[in-house]
Amino acid sequence: MGKYLNLGNDGFAAIRKGLYVDKSGLISFMNRTLGTNDKLTCVSRPRRFGKSYAAKMLCAYYDKSNDSSWLFDKQGGTN
Repeated sequence: MGKYLNLGNDGFAAIRKGLYVDKSGLISFMNRTLGTNDKLTCVSRPRRFGKSYAAKMLCAYYDKSNDSSWLFDKQGGTN
């Protein structure tokens, strides 16, 4: 199994403390594409449209080494 570069939820937790635009709809899109014959999923956006923020959110959501559920709760991610 490969190594992941952005382990943990620190990057996403830091983003949530500042100005953050919810991109959690991307999670349901990713869930629909996981386990299919499509091996790659490309999410392209123009410059300055939050690709890095979305990547950090996905890393926090799918990372099994940390409990990130508090970042995705209905109360807005209070710890």
